[in-house]
Amino acid sequence: MSNRTALIERKTNETEIKLDLDLDDSGYEMNTGVGFFDHMLDHIARHGQIALSITAKGDLHVDDHHTVEDVGIVLGQAIDKALGDKRGIERYGSSDVCMDESLARVALDLSGRPAFVFHVDFKGHGKIGTFDVQLVKEFFNAVVNNAKMNLHIEVPWGENNHHISEAVFKAFGRALRQAIAVTGDQIPSTKGSL
Repeated sequence: MSNRTALIERKTNETEIKLDLDLDDSGYEMNTGVGFFDHMLDHIARHGQIALSITAKGDLHVDDHHTVEDVGIVLGQAIDKALGDKRGIERYGSSDVCMDESLARVALDLSGRPAFVFHVDFKGHGKIGTFDVQLVKEFFNAVVNNAKMNLHIEVPWGENNHHISEAVFKAFGRALRQAIAVTGDQIPSTKGSL
């Protein structure tokens, strides 16, 4: 098995991001300037059992949108790069995760084709502290388009926005762990490539 790592740096007029990913190691360190988002990224790494380090500087004086979306772009690029030709991986992953009263269901396919379905009904005014819950969808949309994966996220029930978000990020991490697991030596597609 080749070294499944990626180091991605992205600099725009809105953000400057450095992301280091190792699919076969563990540990995490997040510093995006958005506390709640760092907490959610920690869940991806912890439950995905991957090593992930992200440093981001963004135009937070505007809002969190550019930082969250651009981290999603870079994470998607890193996943795609680290997987290489995807030889031997499981390809598919799914996970149901409950967080108190909330349940999140995530299914993904590292297909090489982006497709995103998001059925999550956040409650109330749409904020967790100062974090806009709309950014959860924006983040995963960016990951999907840049990792070139299919991703379906559903929360059939939940009342607390923090619990809903946490269940989603944990379930994504666990589904990703399943999909990236190396269990063979073939490319898992009848096409012969992903």
